Amino acid sequence: MKFAIQINASPNHSNVGQTAYQFIYTALRLGHEIVRVFFYHDGILHAFRHATQPDDELQLIQRWSDLAKHNQIDLVVCISAAQRRGLLCLDEAQRQGKQDNDLAEGFRISGLGQWVEATLIADRLITFG
Repeated sequence: MKFAIQINASPNHSNVGQTAYQFIYTALRLGHEIVRVFFYHDGILHAFRHATQPDDELQLIQRWSDLAKHNQIDLVVCISAAQRRGLLCLDEAQRQGKQDNDLAEGFRISGLGQWVEATLIADRLITFG
């Protein structure tokens, strides 16, 4: 089965991200395919490179990066939601005359068209948050 996943909640205000991560991890181990993970609204904060969790807490951003690297998962961050919250990739920062690169490894910035495409390809759509 092919899944498209949307994450809307911040990693700091709920366990939605952890639940989504566990679902994806388990689905992959059971042989399912993850078409794309789309981070929207406050969910884009999962992709913030400079977020620093206390050492005794789950390092969810690093887990997402590792998941993408080892499983070729497409982690897409909504560009509009990211800009509203100050998360810029290198290209967009340069376009705006800034020097930031806030995007964590394994994530990429794109638009809602990528989400629509994922929903057309997938057998199931699951939204967290």
